[in-house]
Amino acid sequence: CVLQVLWWGPRLAASSTDFFSAIPQMSCARKILNVIFPTKSPTDVDRAVKAARAAFRLGSPWRRMDASDRGLLLTRLADAIERDAGYLAELETLDNGKPYAISYCVDIPNVVKCLRYYAGWADKWEGKTIPIDGDYFCYTRHEPIGVCGQIIPWNFPLLMQAWKLGPALATGNTIVMKVAEQTPLTALYVANLIKEVGFPEGVVNILPGMGPSAGAAIAAHMDVDKLAFTGSTEVGHLIQQASGSSNLKKVTLELGGKSPNIILSDANMEEAVEQAHFALFFNQGQCCCAGSRTYVQADIYDEFVERSVERTKNRVTGDPFDLKTEHGPQVTWETQLFKKILNYIDIGKKEGAKMLCGGKAASDKGYFIQPTVFGDVHDQMTIAREEIFGPVMQIMKFKTLEEVLERANDTKYGLAAAVFTKDIDKAHYLSSGLRAGTVWINCYDVFGAQAPFGGFKASGNGRELGEYGLDNYTEVKTVTIKVPQKNS
Repeated sequence: CVLQVLWWGPRLAASSTDFFSAIPQMSCARKILNVIFPTKSPTDVDRAVKAARAAFRLGSPWRRMDASDRGLLLTRLADAIERDAGYLAELETLDNGKPYAISYCVDIPNVVKCLRYYAGWADKWEGKTIPIDGDYFCYTRHEPIGVCGQIIPWNFPLLMQAWKLGPALATGNTIVMKVAEQTPLTALYVANLIKEVGFPEGVVNILPGMGPSAGAAIAAHMDVDKLAFTGSTEVGHLIQQASGSSNLKKVTLELGGKSPNIILSDANMEEAVEQAHFALFFNQGQCCCAGSRTYVQADIYDEFVERSVERTKNRVTGDPFDLKTEHGPQVTWETQLFKKILNYIDIGKKEGAKMLCGGKAASDKGYFIQPTVFGDVHDQMTIAREEIFGPVMQIMKFKTLEEVLERANDTKYGLAAAVFTKDIDKAHYLSSGLRAGTVWINCYDVFGAQAPFGGFKASGNGRELGEYGLDNYTEVKTVTIKVPQKNS
């Protein structure tokens, strides 16, 4: 029964409306799942934090380890993930519902690259010598913060885990990570690999659990020194408050978005249509930086809309394990997200947006939603203001650069943006004026472990990835030494 739950549970969760009614012969299913993936209580979190604190103590094997050896452990972890890529990709698709081709060809390679990138930084994150006035020698040390709480989301479970583990471990911290309750399988398998490659006991602690119990306990814990969270802006507010009311732990937040994707009349039409389609529908629209507000210049608007609708109607929806599938189910086992997305579609129709394709469930089984396109959308409509986190594209018309820049910035979010144009001057003008942490030009969702990612405004603070990502996990200590002078 345990083996059946482990194998069929995630698959049925991805493709069935009711996991447990789909397997009535498994009367022990709920009990078994509670044993395998228990809801972690504050007591469980406290045990994990104590283990992480013990591993961080001065004189512990982790604190005494050479920085280059920390890098070697990260490299070994990357190698182990690459070795088991096929199995991990299967788990990710079982758990999350995303197409297997994406899990294997996109997510896993980027996980490996991220860990190898930060492995290289482990012995290169250097301080400075500072020429202060007087007879003093002054230098800085970059020291690990300590016990780092990390809370990751369900839309990219493996990738978000790597984004958090890499810089924290490279700089010598210890970790208590809560993984999303919807998608724990790959994180737990990686925990096994962490043990396999030789990380000392207590350095990494992985907890599957619910946000209001395990997540809240980590955020409020008095012995957690740093907290990194990726998820909704609403929960980001709660985490910031928990830090302020506990021990003022350092907090970095990568939150929601409502990213503008601006198509100018001189853009390559074919590329712009395909990239705009990808920007919104990638991962079933479950992407914080999705290009969900598509602004198209007036003189090409009609053609762009026509081509976008045609492309969307041809998007292949189906079994995530079919390599032809582009579009899988929404992630959650439960109905909240599924119903929320369909409700946004109904609101869009009621507020006068023109639904051009899609607009309903794609099947009478599972949480599949038809890729949906709305035209004639206005900025004040609900679907243009709120993050839908689903496969719902909104296309809006604009005339001038000044107009679209003002409209694009008229949002509480500021995670990402994109511009499609052949005119480099217009590209620079818009990219410098857009209030967003990342701006893509003639492309979308291009990530590299070397390039920082994070948001302005309500999209969060701090940066993931790149050299900037290391700042979040270190304290800067200044050491000043009196230099004795020889008597004349």
